[in-house]
Amino acid sequence: MRIGIDIGGTFTDFVAIDDSGSVWLHKIPSTPEDYGLAIEQGLRSLFAVANVKGSDVRDIVHGTTVAANAILSGTHARTGLITTQGFRDVLEIGRLRTPRLYDLDWEKPTPVVPRRRRVVVRERIRADGSIDTPLDPQSLADAIEVLKEQKVESIAVCLLNAYANPDHERHVEASLSALQDVDVTLSHQVLPEIREFERTSTTVVNAAVMPPVRKYLTGLTRRLTGLEVEAPVRIMQSGGGITDTDTAAAFPVRIIESGPAAGVVAAAALGRRIGVTDLIAFDMGGTTAKASLIEEGSLSRASDFEVGGGVSHSTRLMSGAGYHIRTPCIDLSEVGAGGGSIIRVDAGGALQVGPESAGADPGPVCYGRGGELPTITDACLVLGYLGKDGLAKGTVSLDPDAARAAVDTQIVANSDLSAEEACHGACRVAAGRMVRAVRAVTAERGRDPRAYDLLAAGGSGPMHAAVMARELGVSRIIVPPSPGVFSAFGLLAAPLQIDLVQTMLVRLEEIATEDLQRIVQDLTEQARERLPEATIDATGDIRYAGQSHELQIALPLDASPNTLRAMFEEEHERTYGHRSEKDPVDLVCLRVRATIKSEEVFGKASGEDATEIRSRPAYFGPEAGWVETPVINRPALGVENTDGPMIVEEDDATTVVPPWAAVHRDPQGNIIITL
Repeated sequence: MRIGIDIGGTFTDFVAIDDSGSVWLHKIPSTPEDYGLAIEQGLRSLFAVANVKGSDVRDIVHGTTVAANAILSGTHARTGLITTQGFRDVLEIGRLRTPRLYDLDWEKPTPVVPRRRRVVVRERIRADGSIDTPLDPQSLADAIEVLKEQKVESIAVCLLNAYANPDHERHVEASLSALQDVDVTLSHQVLPEIREFERTSTTVVNAAVMPPVRKYLTGLTRRLTGLEVEAPVRIMQSGGGITDTDTAAAFPVRIIESGPAAGVVAAAALGRRIGVTDLIAFDMGGTTAKASLIEEGSLSRASDFEVGGGVSHSTRLMSGAGYHIRTPCIDLSEVGAGGGSIIRVDAGGALQVGPESAGADPGPVCYGRGGELPTITDACLVLGYLGKDGLAKGTVSLDPDAARAAVDTQIVANSDLSAEEACHGACRVAAGRMVRAVRAVTAERGRDPRAYDLLAAGGSGPMHAAVMARELGVSRIIVPPSPGVFSAFGLLAAPLQIDLVQTMLVRLEEIATEDLQRIVQDLTEQARERLPEATIDATGDIRYAGQSHELQIALPLDASPNTLRAMFEEEHERTYGHRSEKDPVDLVCLRVRATIKSEEVFGKASGEDATEIRSRPAYFGPEAGWVETPVINRPALGVENTDGPMIVEEDDATTVVPPWAAVHRDPQGNIIITL
């Protein structure tokens, strides 16, 4: 049996597939005080339902938010930084970019490492790897003494041009070995690339989250041992591949976007299965909403992103809101808009949604766990989109009276809106924030969202997808089976993956074809030493000379510089609308990705029977008002188009079809909504 476990801010999802292809699904509230507790409780329940033992498990793949939460909540380790003299303030100087150009009150995020814990050493390595100034032993001893006094738990070492020659960083590491119980992160191991700010920021984030991630993985291993699970545990990386726990513990910066990446992998796998190759993968959970683009069946990739801003994404057009991380990642955007996002009225009387979330504890008011502030889930219950029968197979009960009382007290009393107007308006505000996330990976990339289908997943995604699609101009929505645990399917679909990179920084016109192919071959051999049966894909980071950002271009293993230039110019025109055939072109980095594909993950469909059609009133805005709406389950949905409104209820998610849409079920069991 293979098991995928995805931890979200509100729920923890489980998917188990045995050797016959039978599937078991499970969903329970997350336990933020100890995420491993929900995993243990969920596995015990899953084993009981499937009638298996821990020893029957042969593989566990896990998507975790521990690293991201440590940064977002400020619960990361007390971290220090050792850097080259003159580069102490790189973290605060950054790239001088702001996410809101005309906001004079905006402040940069507080650096992960404050200035008092940033120390310098006298040394300098040139960009070609030669030594300009040898490492001064006394300055190193003084720096270590300062960090000892600061009682740091983890140390990041980022010396100038260490990617070209790591000797000085290795010497610093040797000197730090005398410190007890202090983790050390070296920049040339985390990110062997140019750009001092990006390398420093990435190294610092890795150092900061290493202790909490290692503690979490150690505790998880102990819990699994108690359940007699001896199978290897794999961790999802931000780049869409999986790795072992040792690598995840050593390089936790690579798993920052672990959970969101899984949903995109699942969307790509399902798209290939049903023959839909161009998709917008959209996932709305309890805390956040994520979006990514799938083109010709392939994931969209990026080399860096930010975490901690209002929108966490890899956009080239807006940055500076969060902490910069340069590591292989799926090109996705993420906003603080989920089912648990809190609704409020601001000082000007306008409705605001999130990014604050009620999370799993206390959760929305309707959960009856002590929540007092209304959320999007409460609004959907008031609007009739959700029934009072509960969520997650009844493990979470819903109280519509409590939700309505919270809306009346917190929103209606402070505005001139009725309850249904306030709730519908809040859903529209949330949809607007999520549309912003979709446009970050489409319009900002030169892609027209109208040319794609919207695949909606997550516990809340199918409920809001139609409103989003209407605003985006998308005409078709796909809601996969078991949408509420869809990301957990993606964990099992993800390949084993290794990423290698080599900085080049040469004019493309000046490198010989044989030299280019030799470097690619060297990286390929290094990757195959670790994954002998892997499939190899190469890319190049390419830009026009003078540009500050590159485009990642697929690189055939036998490519010539002329071929690369033609491919780059085509992509540049597609993304930015123009090309310049006379300007010189720089090849900044070469990247190689080695992958070993996973097994088929979409197993046998459940044997759930069609239920009798019920109905309840649902509010679809001032134009339609309250409408008596049919409520069915997925098996009861016909294969011929039926006009809305309609609500399709499942154990893990609810799909809302407005009056201005039609719906049917395709042969693979997907819900297809057309606008």
